[in-house]
Amino acid sequence: MVDIVTHPLAIDGKDPRNLRGDPIDPERYYTRDFMEKEWEHMWTKVWHIAGREKQLEEPGDYITHDFMHETVFIVKQKDGSLKGFYNVCSHRAQRLVWGLEGSQEEFACPYHGWKFDLEGKLVYVEDPDDYPDGDPCGKVNLIEVRVDTWGSLIWYTMDEEAPSLRDYLHPIPELYKNHMFERTVRARWVRVELDCNWKFWCDNFNESYHTRTAHQQVPPIIDQDHFTSRYEMYPMGHNRIIQMGRPSLRDRLPEGAEQPFDDMLRTWDIDPDSYPDFETKVMQGWLDLKEAKKTKWKEKGYLHYENLNDEELTESPFQFVFPNIAFGPSADGFGLFRWEPHRDDPEKCYFDYWTMTYPVEGQESYTHRTSEDPLETKEAEFELRDYDGGRGVQDLKGEVVYQDWGLMPGQKDGWRSRGYQEPVLAKQESRVRRFHEVLNDYINGNPPGRD
Repeated sequence: MVDIVTHPLAIDGKDPRNLRGDPIDPERYYTRDFMEKEWEHMWTKVWHIAGREKQLEEPGDYITHDFMHETVFIVKQKDGSLKGFYNVCSHRAQRLVWGLEGSQEEFACPYHGWKFDLEGKLVYVEDPDDYPDGDPCGKVNLIEVRVDTWGSLIWYTMDEEAPSLRDYLHPIPELYKNHMFERTVRARWVRVELDCNWKFWCDNFNESYHTRTAHQQVPPIIDQDHFTSRYEMYPMGHNRIIQMGRPSLRDRLPEGAEQPFDDMLRTWDIDPDSYPDFETKVMQGWLDLKEAKKTKWKEKGYLHYENLNDEELTESPFQFVFPNIAFGPSADGFGLFRWEPHRDDPEKCYFDYWTMTYPVEGQESYTHRTSEDPLETKEAEFELRDYDGGRGVQDLKGEVVYQDWGLMPGQKDGWRSRGYQEPVLAKQESRVRRFHEVLNDYINGNPPGRD
């Protein structure tokens, strides 16, 4: 048996009694009114991912993040710290920085030539003698946003009153303290514009009830049965599911079909044919896999395993970070997903798909256990994709997320249908309603974690 120790803040995510029962009105998925409320009361209050620490190595290195009608940039300082600023000149509101990333010694406005140093201080203006209150240099600064880091990621918030990043994420940093996220390589870096409200992804990533229907390649490698999975909700609005890193016993591949779990066992020198039957291979093989990983990680070059416990070595957690981030920090590599609203259209959103891999000695590529195609273990270039009804992402057809993308048109129409009033949720979908309840708290001016 595997000893499971849940975090003391974990709320049972399968017990509807832990929910208020707020209705999930369809209008929130398509009206501009609700979109504006989200901007005013929620998006300006939460912490956002701007990028990765690896993108900022030298003083002057910067990254930008555009979010709806706002844009910020984060720049590395000479002392190694990070500062973030609204990406707008203090003179006449011209945008200062374009592009996702770059490096500059100062930031010059392309309109009237004002220049700001790395600390955001105004250091040069044209015709300094022409200002009635004197030369503005040394008196005017760019407006800052709060910046912090966790998980090898750079975060920022537009709210001066927001909890610290650690408090906002709590207890996520504790849950994943054994993982060496700083060693990961972003082997895929894709952004796609999609025709659906951003909350489709919050609902989708807060339940696995759809997996047996939409992702039939998953149960033979990850046991997503509701009676073997663990569902957790947390006070700050974050949710997660922990699923067993073994095949489901009720969703079996046909006799003689290739078993992906067999390949996992062979990777760790376990003979899948040594077990007398399928049930034994699944249950005992799962335990044997844990033991092999614990004893052979170093000799096989999996150095990022050093601090992982039994659960972390094999299971498949999927973490939702309120309101628009999810990642599945398995031992070998994982997807990180971020979805953001369109700047004007409530029925469009942007979806970021990163594949994070760990370098392993002797291996030049990585294939996620639910994927088909390997990725080179090297930093990927940014790709902006046109979804185009799926035609623009055909190379991702073997990915689970591609199957989710295909569900969007029917969902978008369904929210507007007079035949849809209120979702009828299974207990394993409790995290869906929990997300909307926390969103309602923000909309109503009562976000969690504030006095």
